[in-house]
Amino acid sequence: MAARWAPPAAFLLLLLLLAVLAPVLADKPARAGRGETDAEPEASSAVFQLFGNVYPHGLYYVAMSIGNPPKPYFLDVDTGSDLTWLQCDAPCVSCSKVPHPLYRPTKNKLIPCVDQLCASLHGGLSRNHKCDSPKQQCDYEIKYADQASSLGVLINDSFAVRLANASVVRPSLAFGCGYDQEVGSSTEVAPTDGVLGLGSGSISLLSQLKQHGITKNVVGHCLSMRGGGFLFFGDNLVPYSRATWVPMVRSAFRNYYSPGSASLYFGGRSLGVGPMEVVLDSGSSYTYFSAQPYQALVTALKGDLSKTLKEVADPSLPLCWKGKKPFKTVLDVKKEFKSLVLSFSNGKKALMEIPPENYLIVTKYGNACLGILNGSEIGLKDLNIVGDITMQDQMIIYDNERGQIGWIRAPCDRIPNENTVHGFEEGYCRPQFPNIFGIQNEECADYYRSNKE
Repeated sequence: MAARWAPPAAFLLLLLLLAVLAPVLADKPARAGRGETDAEPEASSAVFQLFGNVYPHGLYYVAMSIGNPPKPYFLDVDTGSDLTWLQCDAPCVSCSKVPHPLYRPTKNKLIPCVDQLCASLHGGLSRNHKCDSPKQQCDYEIKYADQASSLGVLINDSFAVRLANASVVRPSLAFGCGYDQEVGSSTEVAPTDGVLGLGSGSISLLSQLKQHGITKNVVGHCLSMRGGGFLFFGDNLVPYSRATWVPMVRSAFRNYYSPGSASLYFGGRSLGVGPMEVVLDSGSSYTYFSAQPYQALVTALKGDLSKTLKEVADPSLPLCWKGKKPFKTVLDVKKEFKSLVLSFSNGKKALMEIPPENYLIVTKYGNACLGILNGSEIGLKDLNIVGDITMQDQMIIYDNERGQIGWIRAPCDRIPNENTVHGFEEGYCRPQFPNIFGIQNEECADYYRSNKE
C-alpha cells in the first residue's frame, strides 16, 4: 500500500505495528452491528466510480458515504492492506488538510480490545494481543516504508452502499479513526481523506460485507488509462469464462494478493531471470521489480531503442527518454517499445501482457518515462509489485470465495450500472500475446484498433 498524498508516489511497503496505546476517547465499548437494514439482505454486488490516474495524480480513489447522516469521504483504493481508515477529529493531534471536514466519532462507536475484529487485526501482525480490561479500546498504529504513519483507534459506523439490485444498505462496519498522521505535506490539501483497505483479512471492508451477507468476498477494479474507472464488490460483473485465472498464493511478504511466481519476457524473448514472486497492489502507483529483473529489463530496453530516442533527466521518474519533439501521449511513443509478458507457473497459459502503455508515462515535460522502478532501492528485496500503471485497462478480480485471481482486458472508462451488470461481458477481450506463446492474436483486434485511434 502506498500512502499517496504527494504524487508521484512510490510503493510503500506496509508495516502494521499494533500496540496498546493511551486512550484518546472514553472506554465505552461498542461492537460492530448488523447495520440499519430491516432484514438479512440477499448477497448482491456494488459498483463504485473511481477517480484519479497514475500520472500526474498518482492514485485512484473512490467516494464512500459514511456516518448517520451519511457524509462523503474520498478513500485511496488499496488491495495491498486490510484496514480502512479516515483522518478524524478525536480530537486530532496531527492531521493533514483533507478534501472534506474531518470525520468526528462519537464515544459509543468505539470497538473494544476484546472484540474479535480487534483480535484479528492484531493477530495478523503480532501474536501479542493483550487486553488489560474488557472496556479497553482497540488502538492501532500503521507505519509505511516512507515514514508515513497513522495512529488511531478502531471504531464502527454505517456505510451507505447502493447495490446492483437497486437497494441501499447501511451496514455498521469497523474502520480506523486516525487522529495522529504523518502523511505528505501538512500545508497542501491531500486528494483523499483516508484509505480503503481491500485485502483478504477479517478487518477488510470486503470481509465484513461478506459477514453481513451483503456481497460475496470478491472485489475487482478496472483502472482507466484515461483516468477514473470503476471498483466493484461481489461477483455479478465477473467474466468467469473469459478471464485468465490463477490460484491465489500466500505471499511470503505479508497478506498480499499474489498470483505466484512468474518468468519475464520482453518482445517474446525470455530475459533469463529466475522466477519472480509477484503481488498485485492497487495501492502502488507504479510497478516495482527486484534488482535482477529490473536491471535485465533496463538493459533490454536500452539495447532495443531506436536512435531517435535520447535518455534525458526528468524529475518525475528515474529513467526517461526524449524524442525529436515532445510527446503528448504514450501513443506517440509506444511503437518504439516492445511488450513485456509475465508468464505465471501457477496456471495453464496464465500470461499477463504488459504493452508499452502499461509501463510508460509521458510527463508534463513531454518525455517518456519508465513506470517500472527498482524495488530494492526502497527495501522491497525480492518482492515484485504489479501496480496501477500495469493494471490499467484491465479488469483485475480478487476472488476470495474461490481462492483465485483473474484478469482480462476491458474498457475501464465504461462504468457499468444495475441495468448493465449482466451484459457487460461483451466489452471484454483477451490480450494479444506474442505468437511465441501459441495464442491467436485476432480475438481482440477490434479492441486494440479502437484504442490506437
